[in-house]
Amino acid sequence: MNQLLELNCEPRHGASPLTPATVAQLLGSLPDWTIEGIEIIKWFRFPDFHQTMAFVNALAWIAHREDHHPDMSVHYNRVQVRFSTHDAGGLTLNDFICAAKTEALLAKRA
Repeated sequence: MNQLLELNCEPRHGASPLTPATVAQLLGSLPDWTIEGIEIIKWFRFPDFHQTMAFVNALAWIAHREDHHPDMSVHYNRVQVRFSTHDAGGLTLNDFICAAKTEALLAKRA
């Protein structure tokens, strides 16, 4: 995951999705992320609404900076985050870069 944190997203217009082998390798570095269709997904849980929204706002800032935006389902004390590169019709390196940066947000809490 540390190698992904050092990277930044690049425009992927017209890019091909990653191979299943590459997806499996990258997914192995992201704890508790799963694949559903052409997305990587994880639920994040928080003790209260304030911390949930702080996470959402921090993730929004990262997504803006990287110009790669997740789909999120936001609830009182949990958030589902989904990454996929829709232009590529699947997963690209950008999805894993942003997932790793999402994980890093929580590492800073500890």
